[in-house]
Amino acid sequence: MKAKPARHLLAIDTATAWQSVALLRDDQVLALIEQDAEGSHARSLMAAIDRLLREAGLSLKDLQALAVSIGPGSFTGLRVGLATLLGFRAVLGTPIVTVPTLEAMAWNLRHVKGVLVPVLKSRHNEVYWAAYEWLPGTGLRTHIAEQVGPPASVARALQGAKACTLFGDGWQAYKNDIREAVEAVDGQVQEVRPEQQRPSAVSVGLAGRQRLKAGQVAGPELVPRYVQRTEAEVKFDEQQGVSALERRRQRVAKKLAQGRGKRGHTDADSQSRK
Repeated sequence: MKAKPARHLLAIDTATAWQSVALLRDDQVLALIEQDAEGSHARSLMAAIDRLLREAGLSLKDLQALAVSIGPGSFTGLRVGLATLLGFRAVLGTPIVTVPTLEAMAWNLRHVKGVLVPVLKSRHNEVYWAAYEWLPGTGLRTHIAEQVGPPASVARALQGAKACTLFGDGWQAYKNDIREAVEAVDGQVQEVRPEQQRPSAVSVGLAGRQRLKAGQVAGPELVPRYVQRTEAEVKFDEQQGVSALERRRQRVAKKLAQGRGKRGHTDADSQSRK
């Protein structure tokens, strides 16, 4: 029986300042290039891909699939990564598989037991996070889907979880606050090695291969996965529970009161002149 040809897959993760590019043949990592690319994904991504392929002795035409971290994360980074692979697909017809960024991070810890909670920094002192668990024979299970909110929201949602592993740049940035809140409800926090804290194109590639086998190929309409609260919701928290609608009502009431005050003065002046 003829052996199936090896499938080469290019995977990228540009969801954060940490840029990761990997080349896989089946489940074997042929090459990996990672670097801090904050604000420079547009300049550095193509150079990294070109170097990766040259080191492996391959070209874009040798790739059978592309995998990309789809978000949540940096708006600019996600757009650069997605636009690059969409360009490859447009020219070569290579299929794209998308992998949610937080889910891909759970693949960093595919041999770790218990609840896994990847946490990434967002805007306005908020974090993106989700909760997963690896189950024997069934794979990765989602306990809590992607969320965005203040660091305290992570701890509130994890009440009752006796042991959980938190990791990612959001965890590192707000470690003390989150740990204190988790331990306040008798929870235990486990930590991981520094290299497991970052998003990895290897994990994107492995998760992408699984999705590819399941036929989960991206269609023509493809946009980053933005998990964001609206500005109104953010302002609501920042202003201690005063919603945008209530602030508008207060402004309107103030203007009406001022208008009535002006009319009152005008009426009084008219009476005094009579």
